[in-house]
Amino acid sequence: MAAREIEAPRNGGVVLRAEGLTKVYRTGEVEVHALRGVDLALAPRELIVLLGPSGSGKSTLLNILGGLDTPSSGHVYFRGVELTARDEAALTQYRRHHVGFVFQFYNLIPSLTAKENVSLVTEISDAPMRPEDALALVGLGERLNHFPAQLSGGEQQRVAIARAIAKRPQLLLCDEPTGALDSATGVLVLEAIEAVNRELGTATALITHNAGIALMADRVIRFGDGQIVESSVNAVRRPARDLEW
Repeated sequence: MAAREIEAPRNGGVVLRAEGLTKVYRTGEVEVHALRGVDLALAPRELIVLLGPSGSGKSTLLNILGGLDTPSSGHVYFRGVELTARDEAALTQYRRHHVGFVFQFYNLIPSLTAKENVSLVTEISDAPMRPEDALALVGLGERLNHFPAQLSGGEQQRVAIARAIAKRPQLLLCDEPTGALDSATGVLVLEAIEAVNRELGTATALITHNAGIALMADRVIRFGDGQIVESSVNAVRRPARDLEW
């Protein structure tokens, strides 16, 4: 099957499923087991928070789910299509059309305005949002023509979120998106993620060290030593604006 044939039917169901994922890094004779048999499913409109200490496997899992890395064993299925059986060209198409990434550091291009940074994604997407609409969704409709140096850290992170979601991805994967921010600014960023999840229906996974953020999730997944050690469901999702840490 050609790379571009990884299509995503929009009829609900599980967006992403991981089964028995392991990841072993080898340096000479030393082996590091980053993942030890992880199973996980993510549904449309669901927001999950991944908690755990550094080195517990959270980022490794997110990188595999997003097609940035491959597992040593196990399987990942996107809308029933097995990604782990695909070549790099297919994974590139998967990342380009179906996955949005948000990291701790914003990675904006300093010489481009907020609108122009978002346009980098919309110009290579099939059915993108207008950059203006993506920025409005994250509360930056009045900051279109500002350069990164003219924006606060929280505003830069929200530009990064707008860039990630402008292609209308079915998955939004966030790795410590508030890690470099104070709590008040971090809440604004979480509100932007919350709005994307609610209004676009994007399945969202968010890594954090901050247990307080878990209250905004549908499910909370706790990691330890490369494994899921606990999974719980929040009866009610608390709005990001009500979080404290």
